[in-house]
Amino acid sequence: MAKKAKTVFVCQECGYESPKWQGQCICGAWNSMVEEKVLPESTTVDKRRRSGSIAVSGDSQAAGGKGRNRPSKLMEVKSGSYTRMDTGIGELNRVLGGGLVKGSLTLISGEPGIGKSTIIIQAAAYIAKKYGKVLYVSGEESEEQIKMRADRVCKELTDNLFILAETNMENVSVIAEELRPEFVIIDSIQTMYTGDLDSAPGSVSQVRACGNELMRVGKTYNIPIFIVAHVTKSGELAGPKIVEHLVDCVLHFTGERNQELRILRGMKNRFGTTSEIGAFEMAEEGLIEIENLSKSFLEGMEDGAEGSMAAAVYEGTRPLLLEVQALAAPANVGFARRSSIGVELSRLNMILAVLERKAGLSLINQDIYVNIVGGLRPEGTSVDLAVALAIYSTYKGRPCSGKTLALGEIGLTGDLRSVQNSEKIVREAARMGFERVILPAKNAEKLKSLGIKGTTLIGVKHISDAIRVF
Repeated sequence: MAKKAKTVFVCQECGYESPKWQGQCICGAWNSMVEEKVLPESTTVDKRRRSGSIAVSGDSQAAGGKGRNRPSKLMEVKSGSYTRMDTGIGELNRVLGGGLVKGSLTLISGEPGIGKSTIIIQAAAYIAKKYGKVLYVSGEESEEQIKMRADRVCKELTDNLFILAETNMENVSVIAEELRPEFVIIDSIQTMYTGDLDSAPGSVSQVRACGNELMRVGKTYNIPIFIVAHVTKSGELAGPKIVEHLVDCVLHFTGERNQELRILRGMKNRFGTTSEIGAFEMAEEGLIEIENLSKSFLEGMEDGAEGSMAAAVYEGTRPLLLEVQALAAPANVGFARRSSIGVELSRLNMILAVLERKAGLSLINQDIYVNIVGGLRPEGTSVDLAVALAIYSTYKGRPCSGKTLALGEIGLTGDLRSVQNSEKIVREAARMGFERVILPAKNAEKLKSLGIKGTTLIGVKHISDAIRVF
């Protein structure tokens, strides 16, 4: 007698399952429980055994795979022996840590129209030409729509690039096992569903089940898989967090849809660093790599403008120079407004408090606006000094020099703390033509012995000293 499906309530935030509905989940989220019906585990196993997707005996051929895994001695495992594939896109290879690892699962997310499908079809065309068969599974677009995009952004198409418009996960698994491609793309995971569950595609249970099945296919046949995911209104990844833990690499595309610059950042990477970023320019022929990112961030910076200061951050393996803009205006009614783009609001409030107490500025009745030009959201605190000097410039009406760069972290006492990789940042500033660099005294003492030509290093210990030499 067939077993009936059971009803569970699944939290859309964390994936927690409960036999009954509850207002607050154990993760703290309210009203996040959704009713879903789940088939018994035995039914799912029986289906896979009948379809031959899992082994029923010691014969590895019954599974259509490479056999049952055996334990290995950790001392005999070779470290760093991953085989990487060139995607044909240098910035994408940089973020992935040197290329695409075979058997890995990569999740890429971003707002609609940001360029996810564009960069994937460009990489798919190159891999199909160089390595072999590539399977592009689309649950959102038709084959004709993908062909139109490929004709626009790909230089050359080969017979090894296969397109499949399918949303059933069982059918995708069977075709992948038969075709044995070198690369698989799922666009997107929220449109995929498995017949083992009665819930709608995109639900917590469906996304989790389809993610597990993709991991099985990728690890069993050593196929790298790219999974496209949607994002919520707040910019976070839609669906359960378990998918992010499941995959090997999480990439996030950011940028303004009305601008050409696109930034690809690695949020998680089991085979490389998570501090790398890739820069692209959206053009009619697709995404174009930006090699000199500092130049693109500073190309609109004017010399002698009030509230405009050059700053620097170190992302991954390269320094980036960028422009910080600030505007101070008298508050008309009520409390003064604080607004920032690219800088955390809590960090901005701290810098304003230091300027009031340690530099003698009266900003309580001033609306303050801060913007990192280009849409980049730098990590770390190396832009603190540039933000403070830009605010001082716009408040006092003093123009900033386009040949001066500020670098340093501001403490609550007003002192400047040293930053990492200052040598590479200063060399990049000298290459870009900056004549003066204001930085913490500890960094300046270490760098003066290097004798970097064309750039004067000004070491300061306190925010008031930086304002004095500014």
